[in-house]
Amino acid sequence: MRADRRVGRCGRRPLAGRSAPGGAHLRGSDRRLRRSTHRDHGGGPLVGRAGGRARGRHRSVERRPVIVIAVETSTPQVSVAIGTEQEIIGRIQVVGRARQESVTPALERLLAWTGVDLGQIGGVAVGIGPGLFTGLRVGVETAKTLAQVTRAMILGFTSLDALAYPVRFTSRRILAVVDARRGEVFSSTYIAVPGGVMRDSEYTVSTPDHLAADLEALPGDVLAVGDGAILYRDVLTEQRGGRLEIASSVFAHPDAASLVELAAPRFLREEHDRLFDVAPFYLRKSDAEIAWDRRTGDV
Repeated sequence: MRADRRVGRCGRRPLAGRSAPGGAHLRGSDRRLRRSTHRDHGGGPLVGRAGGRARGRHRSVERRPVIVIAVETSTPQVSVAIGTEQEIIGRIQVVGRARQESVTPALERLLAWTGVDLGQIGGVAVGIGPGLFTGLRVGVETAKTLAQVTRAMILGFTSLDALAYPVRFTSRRILAVVDARRGEVFSSTYIAVPGGVMRDSEYTVSTPDHLAADLEALPGDVLAVGDGAILYRDVLTEQRGGRLEIASSVFAHPDAASLVELAAPRFLREEHDRLFDVAPFYLRKSDAEIAWDRRTGDV
Protein backbone atom coordinates (compact mmCIF):
# COMPACT_ATOMS: atom_id res chain seq x y z
CA MET A 1 0.00 0.00 0.00
CA ARG A 2 1.29 3.39 -0.97
CA ALA A 3 0.07 6.64 0.55
CA ASP A 4 0.50 10.10 -0.93
CA ARG A 5 -0.88 12.84 1.27
CA ARG A 6 -1.20 16.47 0.38
CA VAL A 7 -3.14 19.14 2.22
CA GLY A 8 -3.80 22.56 0.69
CA ARG A 9 -5.67 25.74 1.51
CA CYS A 10 -8.74 26.90 -0.43
CA GLY A 11 -8.03 24.47 -3.25
CA ARG A 12 -5.02 26.46 -4.47
CA ARG A 13 -2.45 23.64 -4.33
CA PRO A 14 -3.05 21.05 -7.08
CA LEU A 15 -2.58 17.35 -6.47
CA ALA A 16 0.49 15.89 -8.06
CA GLY A 17 -0.56 14.46 -11.39
CA ARG A 18 -3.72 16.61 -11.48
CA SER A 19 -2.20 19.96 -12.36
CA ALA A 20 -2.62 19.92 -16.14
CA PRO A 21 -3.25 17.63 -19.11
CA GLY A 22 -0.22 15.47 -19.74
CA GLY A 23 0.60 14.81 -16.09
CA ALA A 24 1.51 11.44 -14.64
CA HIS A 25 -1.32 8.99 -14.01
CA LEU A 26 -1.57 7.21 -10.68
CA ARG A 27 -1.91 3.48 -11.29
CA GLY A 28 -2.35 0.51 -9.00
CA SER A 29 -2.54 -3.26 -9.05
CA ASP A 30 -5.65 -5.35 -8.37
CA ARG A 31 -7.39 -4.87 -5.03
CA ARG A 32 -5.00 -2.23 -3.74
CA LEU A 33 -5.98 0.96 -1.99
CA ARG A 34 -4.26 4.18 -2.90
CA ARG A 35 -4.39 7.21 -0.62
CA SER A 36 -3.67 10.81 -1.54
CA THR A 37 -5.35 14.19 -1.61
CA HIS A 38 -7.05 16.11 -4.35
CA ARG A 39 -10.41 17.89 -5.20
CA ASP A 40 -14.29 18.54 -7.48
CA HIS A 41 -18.59 18.99 -9.31
CA GLY A 42 -21.84 20.71 -9.43
CA GLY A 43 -25.31 19.60 -10.25
CA GLY A 44 -26.74 22.36 -12.46
CA PRO A 45 -25.68 24.17 -15.65
CA LEU A 46 -23.21 26.20 -13.55
CA VAL A 47 -20.70 23.80 -12.02
CA GLY A 48 -18.54 25.33 -9.32
CA ARG A 49 -18.40 27.21 -6.07
CA ALA A 50 -21.12 29.66 -7.07
CA GLY A 51 -23.63 27.31 -8.64
CA GLY A 52 -25.57 24.07 -8.45
CA ARG A 53 -28.94 22.79 -7.42
CA ALA A 54 -30.57 23.73 -4.14
CA ARG A 55 -33.15 21.22 -3.00
CA GLY A 56 -33.50 22.33 0.61
CA ARG A 57 -32.12 24.23 3.55
CA HIS A 58 -30.47 22.80 6.62
CA ARG A 59 -30.39 24.85 9.80
CA SER A 60 -27.17 25.08 11.78
CA VAL A 61 -26.41 26.69 15.13
CA GLU A 62 -23.08 28.20 14.08
CA ARG A 63 -21.17 28.63 10.84
CA ARG A 64 -17.96 26.66 10.78
CA PRO A 65 -16.20 24.49 8.18
CA VAL A 66 -18.39 21.60 7.11
CA ILE A 67 -16.55 18.29 6.94
CA VAL A 68 -17.62 16.55 3.74
CA ILE A 69 -17.24 12.89 2.86
CA ALA A 70 -17.55 11.99 -0.83
CA VAL A 71 -18.13 8.77 -2.77
CA GLU A 72 -17.50 8.38 -6.52
CA THR A 73 -18.31 4.99 -8.10
CA SER A 74 -19.62 5.85 -11.57
CA THR A 75 -16.53 4.65 -13.47
CA PRO A 76 -13.94 1.86 -13.04
CA GLN A 77 -11.84 4.21 -10.88
CA VAL A 78 -13.65 4.28 -7.53
CA SER A 79 -12.61 6.85 -4.93
CA VAL A 80 -13.64 8.25 -1.56
CA ALA A 81 -12.47 11.49 0.06
CA ILE A 82 -12.88 13.72 3.11
CA GLY A 83 -12.32 17.46 3.26
CA THR A 84 -13.64 20.94 3.88
CA GLU A 85 -13.88 24.10 1.78
CA GLN A 86 -10.29 24.89 2.77
CA GLU A 87 -8.57 21.55 2.22
CA ILE A 88 -8.74 17.92 1.22
CA ILE A 89 -7.97 15.96 4.37
CA GLY A 90 -7.60 12.56 2.73
CA ARG A 91 -8.48 10.47 -0.32
CA ILE A 92 -8.45 6.77 -1.14
CA GLN A 93 -8.63 5.31 -4.62
CA VAL A 94 -9.87 1.74 -4.98
CA VAL A 95 -8.65 -0.31 -7.93
CA GLY A 96 -9.09 -3.93 -8.93
CA ARG A 97 -11.97 -6.24 -9.69
CA ALA A 98 -13.66 -5.93 -6.30
CA ARG A 99 -14.03 -2.15 -6.50
CA GLN A 100 -17.68 -1.86 -5.53
CA GLU A 101 -17.34 -4.34 -2.67
CA SER A 102 -14.45 -2.27 -1.31
CA VAL A 103 -16.32 1.04 -0.99
CA THR A 104 -17.41 0.58 2.63
CA PRO A 105 -14.01 -0.78 3.80
CA ALA A 106 -12.35 2.14 2.01
CA LEU A 107 -14.57 4.62 3.84
CA GLU A 108 -13.77 2.98 7.16
CA ARG A 109 -10.06 3.09 6.38
CA LEU A 110 -10.29 6.73 5.30
CA LEU A 111 -11.99 7.74 8.54
CA ALA A 112 -9.39 5.87 10.59
CA TRP A 113 -6.47 7.30 8.61
CA THR A 114 -7.65 10.92 8.76
CA GLY A 115 -8.81 10.73 12.38
CA VAL A 116 -12.24 12.06 11.45
CA ASP A 117 -15.11 10.72 13.53
CA LEU A 118 -18.29 9.76 11.72
CA GLY A 119 -20.19 12.15 13.97
CA GLN A 120 -18.16 15.07 12.61
CA ILE A 121 -19.45 14.60 9.07
CA GLY A 122 -21.72 17.49 8.09
CA GLY A 123 -22.20 16.73 4.39
CA VAL A 124 -22.15 13.79 1.99
CA ALA A 125 -21.36 14.22 -1.71
CA VAL A 126 -21.93 11.44 -4.23
CA GLY A 127 -21.40 10.88 -7.93
CA ILE A 128 -24.72 9.88 -9.49
CA GLY A 129 -23.56 9.06 -13.03
CA PRO A 130 -24.08 8.43 -15.84
CA GLY A 131 -21.73 5.48 -15.66
CA LEU A 132 -21.56 1.86 -14.55
CA PHE A 133 -24.95 0.61 -13.36
CA THR A 134 -23.72 -1.57 -10.49
CA GLY A 135 -21.20 1.00 -9.32
CA LEU A 136 -23.80 3.77 -9.29
CA ARG A 137 -26.25 1.73 -7.24
CA VAL A 138 -23.59 0.86 -4.69
CA GLY A 139 -22.24 4.40 -4.45
CA VAL A 140 -25.60 6.14 -4.16
CA GLU A 141 -26.96 3.71 -1.58
CA THR A 142 -23.76 3.95 0.46
CA ALA A 143 -23.89 7.76 0.41
CA LYS A 144 -27.57 7.86 1.37
CA THR A 145 -26.93 5.47 4.24
CA LEU A 146 -24.08 7.71 5.44
CA ALA A 147 -26.35 10.75 5.28
CA GLN A 148 -29.05 8.97 7.27
CA VAL A 149 -26.66 7.64 9.91
CA THR A 150 -24.89 10.98 10.39
CA ARG A 151 -27.98 13.14 9.75
CA ALA A 152 -25.81 15.08 7.32
CA MET A 153 -26.78 17.06 4.25
CA ILE A 154 -26.37 15.34 0.89
CA LEU A 155 -25.67 16.48 -2.67
CA GLY A 156 -25.50 14.44 -5.87
CA PHE A 157 -23.33 15.41 -8.86
CA THR A 158 -23.13 13.98 -12.36
CA SER A 159 -19.94 12.29 -13.51
CA LEU A 160 -19.73 14.54 -16.58
CA ASP A 161 -19.85 17.72 -14.50
CA ALA A 162 -17.21 16.23 -12.21
CA LEU A 163 -14.94 15.50 -15.17
CA ALA A 164 -15.19 19.04 -16.51
CA TYR A 165 -14.55 20.88 -13.24
CA PRO A 166 -10.81 20.07 -12.75
CA VAL A 167 -9.92 21.61 -16.15
CA ARG A 168 -11.92 24.80 -15.49
CA PHE A 169 -8.86 27.01 -16.06
CA THR A 170 -8.63 26.18 -19.76
CA SER A 171 -9.57 28.78 -22.37
CA ARG A 172 -11.04 26.08 -24.61
CA ARG A 173 -14.51 24.62 -24.67
CA ILE A 174 -14.56 21.47 -22.54
CA LEU A 175 -15.98 18.16 -23.75
CA ALA A 176 -16.56 15.53 -21.05
CA VAL A 177 -16.85 11.98 -22.40
CA VAL A 178 -17.50 8.82 -20.36
CA ASP A 179 -17.26 5.36 -21.90
CA ALA A 180 -20.81 3.97 -21.79
CA ARG A 181 -19.74 0.59 -23.19
CA ARG A 182 -21.72 -1.17 -25.93
CA GLY A 183 -19.93 1.13 -28.39
CA GLU A 184 -21.50 4.28 -26.94
CA VAL A 185 -20.42 7.30 -24.88
CA PHE A 186 -22.04 9.71 -22.44
CA SER A 187 -21.08 13.33 -23.11
CA SER A 188 -21.76 17.03 -22.52
CA THR A 189 -19.92 20.28 -23.24
CA TYR A 190 -18.90 23.17 -20.99
CA ILE A 191 -17.33 26.60 -21.02
CA ALA A 192 -15.12 27.96 -18.26
CA VAL A 193 -16.62 30.69 -16.06
CA PRO A 194 -15.36 32.38 -12.87
CA GLY A 195 -15.38 29.80 -10.09
CA GLY A 196 -16.18 26.77 -12.23
CA VAL A 197 -17.64 25.69 -15.55
CA MET A 198 -20.99 26.23 -17.25
CA ARG A 199 -22.65 23.35 -19.07
CA ASP A 200 -23.91 24.50 -22.47
CA SER A 201 -25.40 21.27 -23.82
CA GLU A 202 -27.65 18.46 -22.72
CA TYR A 203 -26.33 15.21 -21.27
CA THR A 204 -26.38 12.76 -24.18
CA VAL A 205 -25.66 9.14 -25.02
CA SER A 206 -24.51 8.45 -28.57
CA THR A 207 -22.03 6.54 -30.69
CA PRO A 208 -18.53 8.04 -31.00
CA ASP A 209 -19.22 8.68 -34.70
CA HIS A 210 -22.33 10.72 -33.91
CA LEU A 211 -20.46 12.66 -31.24
CA ALA A 212 -17.65 13.39 -33.70
CA ALA A 213 -20.20 14.70 -36.20
CA ASP A 214 -21.71 16.97 -33.55
CA LEU A 215 -18.26 18.32 -32.70
CA GLU A 216 -17.90 19.73 -36.21
CA ALA A 217 -20.47 22.39 -35.33
CA LEU A 218 -18.62 23.56 -32.21
CA PRO A 219 -16.67 26.81 -32.65
CA GLY A 220 -13.11 27.22 -31.42
CA ASP A 221 -10.74 24.74 -29.82
CA VAL A 222 -11.94 21.89 -27.63
CA LEU A 223 -10.34 20.06 -24.70
CA ALA A 224 -11.80 16.56 -24.25
CA VAL A 225 -11.60 14.79 -20.89
CA GLY A 226 -12.69 11.35 -19.73
CA ASP A 227 -12.04 7.70 -20.49
CA GLY A 228 -14.43 7.86 -23.44
CA ALA A 229 -12.36 10.60 -25.07
CA ILE A 230 -9.20 8.53 -24.63
CA LEU A 231 -10.81 5.31 -25.87
CA TYR A 232 -12.24 6.93 -29.00
CA ARG A 233 -9.41 9.41 -29.58
CA ASP A 234 -9.00 8.57 -33.28
CA VAL A 235 -12.71 8.90 -34.04
CA LEU A 236 -13.09 12.23 -32.23
CA THR A 237 -9.96 13.85 -33.67
CA GLU A 238 -10.52 12.72 -37.26
CA GLN A 239 -12.73 15.69 -38.17
CA ARG A 240 -11.33 18.46 -35.95
CA GLY A 241 -7.64 17.61 -36.15
CA GLY A 242 -5.53 20.01 -34.09
CA ARG A 243 -8.60 21.88 -32.84
CA LEU A 244 -9.40 19.02 -30.44
CA GLU A 245 -6.97 18.07 -27.68
CA ILE A 246 -7.46 14.87 -25.68
CA ALA A 247 -6.45 15.38 -22.04
CA SER A 248 -4.17 12.81 -20.45
CA SER A 249 -5.35 9.81 -18.46
CA VAL A 250 -4.94 11.93 -15.31
CA PHE A 251 -8.35 13.35 -16.23
CA ALA A 252 -9.91 10.06 -17.32
CA HIS A 253 -12.25 9.63 -14.35
CA PRO A 254 -14.31 11.81 -11.99
CA ASP A 255 -12.81 11.96 -8.51
CA ALA A 256 -14.30 12.00 -5.01
CA ALA A 257 -11.98 14.81 -3.93
CA SER A 258 -13.46 16.97 -6.66
CA LEU A 259 -16.90 16.26 -5.25
CA VAL A 260 -15.68 17.56 -1.89
CA GLU A 261 -14.46 20.78 -3.54
CA LEU A 262 -17.79 21.38 -5.20
CA ALA A 263 -20.04 20.34 -2.34
CA ALA A 264 -18.30 22.07 0.59
CA PRO A 265 -19.11 25.70 -0.32
CA ARG A 266 -22.71 24.77 -1.06
CA PHE A 267 -23.07 23.01 2.27
CA LEU A 268 -21.74 26.18 3.92
CA ARG A 269 -24.64 27.98 2.26
CA GLU A 270 -26.91 25.25 3.66
CA GLU A 271 -27.84 24.01 0.18
CA HIS A 272 -28.60 20.33 -0.16
CA ASP A 273 -30.72 17.76 -1.99
CA ARG A 274 -33.60 15.94 -0.39
CA LEU A 275 -32.46 12.45 0.52
CA PHE A 276 -35.18 10.67 -1.45
CA ASP A 277 -34.37 12.76 -4.55
CA VAL A 278 -30.80 11.46 -4.76
CA ALA A 279 -30.80 8.61 -7.27
CA PRO A 280 -28.54 7.14 -9.97
CA PHE A 281 -28.63 9.07 -13.25
CA TYR A 282 -28.40 6.26 -15.81
CA LEU A 283 -29.29 8.21 -18.98
CA ARG A 284 -30.13 4.96 -20.78
CA LYS A 285 -31.67 1.56 -20.08
CA SER A 286 -29.65 -1.28 -18.60
CA ASP A 287 -28.83 -4.43 -20.57
CA ALA A 288 -31.47 -6.30 -18.56
CA GLU A 289 -34.13 -3.70 -19.42
CA ILE A 290 -33.22 -3.79 -23.10
CA ALA A 291 -33.39 -7.60 -23.13
CA TRP A 292 -36.80 -7.47 -21.44
CA ASP A 293 -38.09 -4.94 -23.97
CA ARG A 294 -36.97 -7.20 -26.80
CA ARG A 295 -38.74 -10.19 -25.30
CA THR A 296 -41.95 -8.24 -24.75
CA GLY A 297 -41.78 -6.39 -28.06
CA ASP A 298 -41.51 -2.98 -26.37
CA VAL A 299 -38.41 -1.77 -28.22
